[in-house]
Amino acid sequence: KKEFPFGDEVIVYKVADKMFALVSWLENPLHLNLKCDPDDAIAYRDIYESITPGYHMNKKHWNTISIDGGVPDDVLEEMIDKSYELVVAKLTKKEKTKLEMTLNKYKGTI
Repeated sequence: KKEFPFGDEVIVYKVADKMFALVSWLENPLHLNLKCDPDDAIAYRDIYESITPGYHMNKKHWNTISIDGGVPDDVLEEMIDKSYELVVAKLTKKEKTKLEMTLNKYKGTI
């Protein structure tokens, strides 16, 4: 689900009403905040200059990525997927069941 709870300049992507990505889409370059495993968050920051502690977020669990070509697309896609998975892993059984039912409903329509 895509929302704008912080104004028009930040797109928030949620799964089961929990944030997994924030995009500062009016900035040039774009900036993307993603949830991370704490150890992975530090490792990414050590490897890529374009990745910094999460801006306005819990810096232990979030990274901000400057979309300036400094992070390979496959790494960025992996980080997005992992952010989503980390949020889903923390959902209650009831929330996971509801999510699964919703996903199954739309399976094959895309």
